[in-house]
Amino acid sequence: MKDRPIGVFDSGVGGLTVVKQLMKEMPNEDIIYFGDTARVPYGTKSESTIRKFSIENVLFLLNFNVKLIIIACNTSSAIGLPFLSKFFSVPIIGVIKPGAKAAIRATRNGRIGVIGTNATITSGAYEQEVRSINPRIKVFSRSCPLFVPLAEEGWANDGIVEAAAKKYLSGFKEKGIDTVILGCTHYPLLKKAIGKALGKTVKLVDSAEETAREAKNLLEECGAKYPGKRTGRTKFYVSDAPEKFMDVAKKFLGKDVKAAEQVKDV
Repeated sequence: MKDRPIGVFDSGVGGLTVVKQLMKEMPNEDIIYFGDTARVPYGTKSESTIRKFSIENVLFLLNFNVKLIIIACNTSSAIGLPFLSKFFSVPIIGVIKPGAKAAIRATRNGRIGVIGTNATITSGAYEQEVRSINPRIKVFSRSCPLFVPLAEEGWANDGIVEAAAKKYLSGFKEKGIDTVILGCTHYPLLKKAIGKALGKTVKLVDSAEETAREAKNLLEECGAKYPGKRTGRTKFYVSDAPEKFMDVAKKFLGKDVKAAEQVKDV
């Protein structure tokens, strides 16, 4: 069990923010990453389609005998996690709960904003999670559907991102929000533009760090964390355009991805 890899999946490249933190928290663990780049974005799909894709992604990762699966996608975490947990025995965690907990710790005035895909925002998953922990906190949500394709295109520093962020987030300032959850793992790549639109006093919460810590704690609790001092290996699989994935992945991980294998049938 201890030497088995951790499985991570996302609709595209955004989940690499989680992978980066996993490498930092547990550098000796092997990781299998699957990016469903052929079907990105998930956030505009129906709930039934998101559940279907999520099941297929889990089944793919199980081929590698993984000991833990991390849904590094807010949309799949919101829509798929409750469903998946009922049908698979392997431990599965998402990014919603860790992100909500981090935002609650960060807020000073109890007013939290959430930005994400249409599906994530419509699900109300972050609001439910925050209020289950602290019902006194007020949560304001806004869907930002253009952010995912902009991140996927590698346009983080393009003026169009700043224009989109200003358009989407203009209403947040008047609500007195002091903390905003980046409710999509693609959004950290656009953090500069998002932060500029919100202002310097607003804290941006990236759930990747908290998710990695939760994964580490879970593996320690069940005695499945690798105990040795090896350097873990990470293998990347995608459903389309591996060359483009490797190029964008470099921006997320801060280092080259030497290979990404294309999977034709998920």
